[in-house]
Amino acid sequence: MAPQRSLKSRALQLLAQRDQSRLELRTKLLRHARAAVAQDAADDGDSGERAVAEVESLLDWLEAGGFLSDERFVESRVQARQSRFGLRRIESELGRHRVELPAQLASSLAASELDRAAAVRARRFARPPANAAEYAAQSRFLLARGFAPELVRRLLRSVGRAPIDIAADDAG
Repeated sequence: MAPQRSLKSRALQLLAQRDQSRLELRTKLLRHARAAVAQDAADDGDSGERAVAEVESLLDWLEAGGFLSDERFVESRVQARQSRFGLRRIESELGRHRVELPAQLASSLAASELDRAAAVRARRFARPPANAAEYAAQSRFLLARGFAPELVRRLLRSVGRAPIDIAADDAG
């Protein structure tokens, strides 16, 4: 039987693979801490509390040492997702990790939202919607990726025009 790694080494290995939110890392570490505490001592009823305390102190140490950073997690998650998803989807995903999108980053994403939606649509669909069914399919596709409904309508209206003048469409 292989020796069990410490929680610290397990945490550092997980963080070496990719940035993680505190909540995500806490969940992963608690699973292992509870198993280790239960193996070490007879279950006296507080093994779960000891595991939580051990994981929380480790997470605090990781944050103090700069190994764990929710800000870095947000930046890496946005960087990985922005070319495929809209602002709503990105904010929803970050919300599940209990971290917020900084206002500056949110405004930057909002400013590029129409261009990103156009690129996502162009990668998936070779031509503009020719009828109502194609319009609905392209609309559902973009909405499912977290783009705002008004933005999707504006984009799909402008895609049928030649040439696409997104700046003029924004003004009207």
